[in-house]
Amino acid sequence: MPRNCDGREAADPGAPLADIEIARRARLEPILALAESRLGLAPECLIPLGHHRAKLSHELLESLKPRPRGRLVLVSAITPTPAGEGKTTACVGLVDALNRLGVPSLACLREPSQGPVFGMKGGAAGGGRAQVVPMEAINLHFNGDFHAVTAAHNLLAALIDNHLYWGNALGIDPERVVWRRVLDINDRSLRRVRTRLGNGAECETGFDITAASEVMAVLCLADDLDDLQRRLGRMVVAWRVDDTPVTAADLQAVGAMAVLLRDALAPNLVQTLEHSPVLVHGGPFANIAHGCSSLMATRAALALGKVVVTEAGFGADQGLEKFLDIKSRQSGIHPDAVVIVCTLRALRFHGGASRESMNTPSIERLERGLGNLVRQVEVSRACGLEPVVTLNAFASDTAEERDRLAACCAALGVRMVVSDHWACGGEGAVPLARMVLERLESEPAGGTLLYPDGTPVERALRIVATRLYGARDVALSPLARDQLDQLTRHGFGTLPVCIARTQFSFSDDPADGGLVEGHLLRVSELRLSAGAGFVVAICGRIMTLPGLPRSPAALAMGLDAQGNVSGLS
Repeated sequence: MPRNCDGREAADPGAPLADIEIARRARLEPILALAESRLGLAPECLIPLGHHRAKLSHELLESLKPRPRGRLVLVSAITPTPAGEGKTTACVGLVDALNRLGVPSLACLREPSQGPVFGMKGGAAGGGRAQVVPMEAINLHFNGDFHAVTAAHNLLAALIDNHLYWGNALGIDPERVVWRRVLDINDRSLRRVRTRLGNGAECETGFDITAASEVMAVLCLADDLDDLQRRLGRMVVAWRVDDTPVTAADLQAVGAMAVLLRDALAPNLVQTLEHSPVLVHGGPFANIAHGCSSLMATRAALALGKVVVTEAGFGADQGLEKFLDIKSRQSGIHPDAVVIVCTLRALRFHGGASRESMNTPSIERLERGLGNLVRQVEVSRACGLEPVVTLNAFASDTAEERDRLAACCAALGVRMVVSDHWACGGEGAVPLARMVLERLESEPAGGTLLYPDGTPVERALRIVATRLYGARDVALSPLARDQLDQLTRHGFGTLPVCIARTQFSFSDDPADGGLVEGHLLRVSELRLSAGAGFVVAICGRIMTLPGLPRSPAALAMGLDAQGNVSGLS
């Protein structure tokens, strides 16, 4: 039911406008004018791509490096449900509210992948009155960054096969080529394929989603063009017969890949419905990759604004941990404050409600589900950060349930506030913004790594699993054990870990739900990402190329008589 910003139901009893309709009716500010008025940037500092989106120039990015940095607010959440809990809308509402309060602020968000856009999740540019626009462009192709990553990744795959075809001077073992291919569409039939080289030889390979590509991780962790090329060169793509690694640099592939990625390395500037500046750049998934927008966007935003709001991952156990142990470790940039987003419907779901009944008030299910919030608060504290909890308001919320949530937070000693940004935009998030500003004023810059540099991979896995996931231990499969031995022999055995597992549970099985503990985290495979600087631990049956659901979002999409997109949400 639509409602006014004071929480009352709106006079019009009709259905609320769809996100795409709200976005389409918005009056956008020309992007060059917005950059000048909000960020003090001259037109020559940007590369416009139409009237309402632009890339920051590489010259600007270099000039921003010496500037003092603003304060960084990281938005995370409780364990998500299939319905989503609204981290992106919370980011947008918060940055709009901060600007309403006179605090020059920007948001840094990831780019949507076409996998979930056409699959189960739909768009990822916020919702209601808390959206980033132009919404259709951001969700569909945007400025071509995902396509550039896909092209660069698959060019490297083609160069590997071409090297094998023309004599294999590097002595690559064709059965130990570990560089797979990628595409940005969910297509489960391509998870495992065999390719023929043209000389009769066949190789076992497969596809991952572009968001899981190491090239995407490299793009998002690179400091500049030089660092991008160094990282690309370090990527291990295969192993020789003598068990030594073969890199992209060995194949002389770096130059051509950098050519494809040059423009994609520059962050993209867009705006919210309330004209707050937003940098949307990079798109590694949080469950199968490290789940943060690009380091270059974060650095630029911190140089341009007093406060920067960014998001990470799904629950804090994934997003916050990976932000700290991967992005902060490599960049030295730590969050100054953390916001944990929750919804009553998600807490009911974690308390046993079905997806069909999760919108129905139930104090009993809420009581049981609050344990998930408690655990995510503990995760934040284990990472050295005292969180602010915000309730993403829904019309189905009841006063009794909100009071129970508030009592739970009070008992935890954590501050909680209701935020109505979806219905009211920045105005609805002003209480959250005030609480965040108080946290920034009272708390020193924080965030601690869970394990120090040089920690062996298996020990790092055990620390994260036992301290954050509530697991009793970690179990490596025979394959993962052999891979760990190989990585250790060649000097990769102490890289940080990026744990790829389901977002719907603290375990590696989504059926366990959001309250499981005392389980065994099962690591089925280890994948080296030497260019990105970490080892990916594939846990349970997590898929690095998701499939489409029974009724994918793509089935509802189309064009109307005027050529406008319909069905995108």
